[in-house]
Amino acid sequence: MDKEIGRITKNETTDIVMRIDDFGGRRGLTLREYVTSERYTGFTKAGVRIMASDFPKFKELVNSISEKEMKEEPDESGKPSDKSKSPPKSQKTLKDSSDEDEMPDY
Repeated sequence: MDKEIGRITKNETTDIVMRIDDFGGRRGLTLREYVTSERYTGFTKAGVRIMASDFPKFKELVNSISEKEMKEEPDESGKPSDKSKSPPKSQKTLKDSSDEDEMPDY
């Protein structure tokens, strides 16, 4: 079963696609880049797969983020800042596992 949930535009040639799929007989949520260009049209290897068993924790983590936290802070000119910030020293993880699934090449 493959079901596309939705797309978010990353830039003029790339979308981020969210889908529920069965890869290797195991259901999961896949977030992948989809490119449309003269040279190539299709999914790239860039992405992440959340196993169905980890979905409740993933949903909890996403829902713990407030809209206020996601607002871009303006720079000195009053425009939203594009500066990349260093990642936090400690991050929450879905689970510690050495059993990583490979991303399917569609």
